[in-house]
Amino acid sequence: MSDASSGDPRASGPDRAVHDLVVANARCVATVDDQRRELHGGWVAITDGLVSGVGDGEAPAARERLDATDCLVTPGLVNTHHHLYQNLTRAYPPMTDKPLFGWLQSLYPLWRSIDTESVYTSAWVGLAELALSGCTTSTDHLYVHPRGAGDLLTAEIDAARDLGIRFHPTRGSMSLSEKDGGLPPDDVVADDDEILAACEEAVARHHDRSFGAMTRVALAPCSPFSVTEDLMVRTAELAERLDVRLHTHFAENAEDDEFSLATFGCRPMEYLERTGWCTDRTWVAHCVMPNDDEVARLGAAGIGAAHCPSSNLILASGISPVVSLRAAGVKVGIGVDGSSSADSASMWLEARQAMLLAKLRDGASAGTARMALEMATIGGAGCLGREGEIGTLQVGAVADVAVWSLTGPSFAGAIADPIEAWLRCGPSAARDTIVAGRAIVRNGELVTDRLEEMLRLHAVLASKIQQLD
Repeated sequence: MSDASSGDPRASGPDRAVHDLVVANARCVATVDDQRRELHGGWVAITDGLVSGVGDGEAPAARERLDATDCLVTPGLVNTHHHLYQNLTRAYPPMTDKPLFGWLQSLYPLWRSIDTESVYTSAWVGLAELALSGCTTSTDHLYVHPRGAGDLLTAEIDAARDLGIRFHPTRGSMSLSEKDGGLPPDDVVADDDEILAACEEAVARHHDRSFGAMTRVALAPCSPFSVTEDLMVRTAELAERLDVRLHTHFAENAEDDEFSLATFGCRPMEYLERTGWCTDRTWVAHCVMPNDDEVARLGAAGIGAAHCPSSNLILASGISPVVSLRAAGVKVGIGVDGSSSADSASMWLEARQAMLLAKLRDGASAGTARMALEMATIGGAGCLGREGEIGTLQVGAVADVAVWSLTGPSFAGAIADPIEAWLRCGPSAARDTIVAGRAIVRNGELVTDRLEEMLRLHAVLASKIQQLD
């Protein structure tokens, strides 16, 4: 059984012209297509950066062949929430025992010193870490913009381009400092007009609307407790005019709920609705605290939600009701979140945590590896507005692929179901990660000679920011 493109003869099935690359002999290809086909002994063909054939049995001819014997092949994973610069302050002792608000207040004084060099370096290292976990597309919520720090958004876009990962950064913002009743210090906030002008400039400079784009930009006020209500409203209006997506933190924990009730006189869901954010161009981060009625309203609006299980655990925020959210029609993706909260950026780990937490919250049958795989692929594509383009292995989709070895002691005995084995066993890292048909991880190693150089620089910058040098 195989699928083949009916157009360009270069993008065809096994009986047509030669492809650029074929990933062959997989124990299973989990396509995560509309039919959720699982192809045992499967193959994926790639031409010009797109999937040009998918099937099982004899693989087609190709200029390059990647043997996937004893491997699970999945779409590349999609990370829907992150703060890459935060890997400069991992495991920082003053914050390790704090819930959300205390955690933020412990770290803002350090983050106010980031600049283009530290943002480029932390983004490069953070995206490299993600690629090693099978991630091929990542967003980033960059909301700290200290005055005089330079063009931080361009710095992290440059890092993603240099590494070769597909990138969806957001132009984040904060406009309420401590003196205004917010949490951040004065020198990392800006006024609303300045923020909106910077957002529009970022979209004009970096946002690529073409199919298969490597860079797209969204607009992302940090959270209801760090921006004005007027900025929320005007950002939604700007996103509508520019036709880009919206992102923010939402209903992350009980403190978030209490702040909203005390400050706005309503729960976060009503605040989202009254500021014009309840649309299908919005995806929110965390979404831990919605009640049953709010879950239904989120689904009816077509909103996406980035589930960040490890961050929610380490900050004791709670367990997001992802089973109910998915059933209601919310497009639920997975996010590794900022490295200082989760202290790890593995999409495999987050997918496994999502599976386990769904079991814990809703029963053993509720959380499965296939559910988690869908969240980490097509759920993420839904959050980013790229369904049918990323997060799936079907003809015409971008050729973003992850190859997972199912061998060694940790997989011994896991014979019957390679997809369940992928998450129930492990821990796992991707053997190969392919973006737009090009390997950025091969045999478990990054395809670059810059890793040691970047890690050395990262150590210097992290020590400086943590005032340990």
